[in-house]
Amino acid sequence: MFRSGWQGTVSLGFIAGALAAFLGLAVNAAGAASTGPDSTGSKAEKARIAAVTKPASDFSEAEKFEQNQGGAATVYKPLNTSIFSHPSGNMAFEKQLDFKVGDGIFRKIWVSAPSSTESSDGLGPLFNSRSCQGCHLKDGRGGPPAAGEQAVSLFLRLSVPPQDEAQRTLLAKGEAALIGDPTYGTQLQNFAIQGHQPEGEMVVEYEEVPVTLADGEVVNLRRPTYSVANLKYGPMHPEIMLSPRVASPMIGLGLLEAIPEEDILAWADPDDKDGDGISGRPNRVWDSVKGGLSLGRFGWKAGQPTVHQQSANAFVGDIGISTPLVPASSGDCTPAQKACREAPTGDDALEGTEVTKQMMDLVTFYARNLGVPARRDVDDPKVLRGKQMFYESGCTSCHRPKFVTARDFDGEEQAFQLIWPYTDLLLHDMGEGLADNRPEAQADGQEWRTPPLWGIGLTETVSGHTYFLHDARARNLLEAILWHGGEAEAAKQKVVEMSKADREALLAFLNSL
Repeated sequence: MFRSGWQGTVSLGFIAGALAAFLGLAVNAAGAASTGPDSTGSKAEKARIAAVTKPASDFSEAEKFEQNQGGAATVYKPLNTSIFSHPSGNMAFEKQLDFKVGDGIFRKIWVSAPSSTESSDGLGPLFNSRSCQGCHLKDGRGGPPAAGEQAVSLFLRLSVPPQDEAQRTLLAKGEAALIGDPTYGTQLQNFAIQGHQPEGEMVVEYEEVPVTLADGEVVNLRRPTYSVANLKYGPMHPEIMLSPRVASPMIGLGLLEAIPEEDILAWADPDDKDGDGISGRPNRVWDSVKGGLSLGRFGWKAGQPTVHQQSANAFVGDIGISTPLVPASSGDCTPAQKACREAPTGDDALEGTEVTKQMMDLVTFYARNLGVPARRDVDDPKVLRGKQMFYESGCTSCHRPKFVTARDFDGEEQAFQLIWPYTDLLLHDMGEGLADNRPEAQADGQEWRTPPLWGIGLTETVSGHTYFLHDARARNLLEAILWHGGEAEAAKQKVVEMSKADREALLAFLNSL
């Protein structure tokens, strides 16, 4: 049995073969299904997948393959600060050079233009970080700034209500997810290259909020309030809306992209017709490649449809770097920021953007293939008890444990895998306590996408902290649970009413993910 600290390796052939037996299907060594008479999504195959992904009902022992939470792509490596930085466990050797080059672009420190390092210039002029890894350090979770420190991995998104008919039409058609501030755009950039002024500084203040559990234990939550100081480009719009966002872990993104859309939509219940108090709505967002609306999967409000588009928007918003998909060489700078718009760029002479198509393809491949670590302690009695508490509290209504990825997904490392992400990728009303009161595409101001939980127990190992939720306000997993409201209020109350032993078992389960 696999336990915490286990550092061995498992044959990919063993995993793939075992999955094949489990699903009753032929699976090759990379985890992708072979073609055959029963390999086209037949009724029988769908029935087998439904059986495999059926919620657990026996908590006396671990489920088959439960430790392989990333399917055949699961990573079995030493548990240290690099555990989120390994390629999919089933990646062929000849592809690993692409992964490593993509890693190099992810880590690249961008500089201002013009520069002798032509493939690395074009930073800003306004930015939040000089590299992807600046926010996603070790491919892990960001955190709040320390006292007196400028925020890097936590920043503020900005928007205003539509101001005219043209903007209302853009929002109604889904061609825009929001309307940015006329001067400051869609994101507050608190750094700038030489000769330019950063836009301002995010200020966060906390108020302690005590919560008393049923057994008398008191947990202090901290309620944040956000504002902006030292604005350098004049006042913001009087109706400005601020939404804090912290950098999310990078693992398993390709596997989330490979979940069939119909399997996600099957759990949607926007009008709560089954009366269980849980709705679940898909966010429909603009897909720049498709030129139409697609299911949103990535970001705290499911505002992006693909890993590629999510990465391209992070380049432009966070670093001020243009890509073929978002060719904005001055980043998020608005027409009101004239000097920023007129600054030199690092655009490639042939392709006209700072990140070329080849570079973008490589960094997208890297982001898609950051592997999910194996579970620990899956058969520990305390963890199994905690898993039962997780199910019985109703947490699985949103944190869906299992999916089987699409057979025809174009990444062979991700295709046709049994995975355990603990998310439904849908929007849920999380109550006033977590609301940012800022719509994004079809998400309203109280809705957030259910975040995946895989790897959450390794946050301190990778990132050196245990800050959670969209703005890192929770200092540990129990605080994160106690911030749940809205559709999750009933599940939270069951945790409040638990005995201390059951609550600690629940946390042990979460820490095993």
